[in-house]
Amino acid sequence: NLQVTSKMLAASKFAPRATSKVARVLGRAFSASPSDASFTDEAKEYNISRTIVGADATSQVGIDSLGIKNATTIYKNLTYKELFEHEKANNEGVVAKAEYGETFTVDTGKFTGRSPKDKWIVRNVGSDSDKNLWWGDVNQSITPEIYEDLYETAINHMNSKEKLYVADVYCGASEASKRKVRFVHELAWQQHFVTNMFIRPEEECDKEIDFTVINACAATNAKWKEHNLNSEVAVAFNIEKKTAVILGTWYGGENKKGIFSLMNYWLPMVDDLPMHCSANVGKDGDSALFFGLSGTGKTTLSADPNRALIGDDEHGWDKNGVFNFEGGCYAKTIDLSEKTEPEIYRAVTTNAMLENVALKEDNSPDYFDTSKTQNGRVSYPIFHIPGYLKEQQASHPKNCIFLTCDAYGVLPPVSKLTSGQALYQFVSGYTSKVAGTERGITEPTPNFSPCFGAAFLTLHPTRYAELLQQKLEAHGTEAYLVNTGWSGGGYGVGERMSIKDTRACINAILDGSINEAEFESHPVFGFDMPKSLPGVEGDVLNPRNAWEDKEAYDATAVKLAGMFKENFKKYSDGPNDYSKYGPN
Repeated sequence: NLQVTSKMLAASKFAPRATSKVARVLGRAFSASPSDASFTDEAKEYNISRTIVGADATSQVGIDSLGIKNATTIYKNLTYKELFEHEKANNEGVVAKAEYGETFTVDTGKFTGRSPKDKWIVRNVGSDSDKNLWWGDVNQSITPEIYEDLYETAINHMNSKEKLYVADVYCGASEASKRKVRFVHELAWQQHFVTNMFIRPEEECDKEIDFTVINACAATNAKWKEHNLNSEVAVAFNIEKKTAVILGTWYGGENKKGIFSLMNYWLPMVDDLPMHCSANVGKDGDSALFFGLSGTGKTTLSADPNRALIGDDEHGWDKNGVFNFEGGCYAKTIDLSEKTEPEIYRAVTTNAMLENVALKEDNSPDYFDTSKTQNGRVSYPIFHIPGYLKEQQASHPKNCIFLTCDAYGVLPPVSKLTSGQALYQFVSGYTSKVAGTERGITEPTPNFSPCFGAAFLTLHPTRYAELLQQKLEAHGTEAYLVNTGWSGGGYGVGERMSIKDTRACINAILDGSINEAEFESHPVFGFDMPKSLPGVEGDVLNPRNAWEDKEAYDATAVKLAGMFKENFKKYSDGPNDYSKYGPN
């Protein structure tokens, strides 16, 4: 069970195309100023709470059809104020004295991150999912019989509870593409988490439930060895039965990422593209996508005072444009300070929720104490971010930006990509790790994650590349590669690209001034590199010129190109071969 200590936490319409309307929508976003009052007002707007009491409570809510029949009190879509009171009354955690407001804080036990080795999908032989899923290490299969055992364990656990929490929320801001998801929890803080992270309904909706997640985190799978699974923890999905169960892990992120994986299955089935990226939009309605792995600047660079934030992590691109999957943000808190990340720091206030963050003796958060984990998190509703776009959707993107942190110092700070090069970089999903980021790393190490989200892909990466190609070509979207890594040499020799130079490159893309530049081709990767950009030194734009030892640069470029080629061999089994768009 979860424990409280003095140091650590306790346990337990779419954006219209008419320019005038776009301007009005964006005007609200850009004129918004953050204040406790505005946070409170938006939180109060969410009020569809129901408490159902009686022997027929489960049938009134509709969870009796799942087999959950014994609970006599159901708390459905509680308000933020009610959730806070329930969390305190249930002793599910402690209230942290964050600088900008009291914030509920929980400890998720030994699981402080996702458990990818314990994620399973039922292989229903002959079904659509059986034929389409990219089976393997990411999408591990189990039989329907094993799933029924896991499901029975979850149901039996829920039937031992007198009170349960049920939340009906949406994944996807687009009316055409959103999915209605039901979560059944035993703890108030878990409903708080999904209330933060998913799109909160404005009113009760009779729309049929698209998928149900039963989170029986306090139960475990005692038969895991018999089932030939990896541990007593299980996060299992049955796509055809439209249900999932969570056993043995309290980590909040399992609720969010599981549904993201399902969106990665559902949307391509209707030729729409799910994306692990951030997105923002300018005052003229020009939206932009920012793909990138951890440490590349995805969140920082999409937070722009001159543009409205659509979302910071998961999006879709359908027939109407770009839309956020989520209604909130789930940010890391390690070393968080108001100076370095002011928006996230100020978002830690009432209605936000901290996970696995140490507390000082006065109960204020200590973001620099990572004795519990380096993966401390805060979830908060998106309205805690100033200047966010309330509609959370915009027109088709004008620009698509792939971010990489190249610790070899080879890639240019900004490159313009052809459609083919964009697909190659998208499938590669390259960045690099450097010494100090993980134990045992003493020199730069390449990190390739297809589509910048390997852990959540349910289909073969080239299927998402096909969809990206269709979208780029249909809407004339330009693609760019931006390197936020090293210049003038690799890690240990050169210097990290300055945020000033990177921001200047991003600004040139977004305002279109990059198209006025003269370009030259990279000799190994074939990218078009601008010879000059406002606010960026010329020698920086051509990475070879920034190195003193030109021969060393040439050798390192060939070495990195070889890594790209070797990595791409694993995608040769796909229907399309994009290797011709890679390095020489």
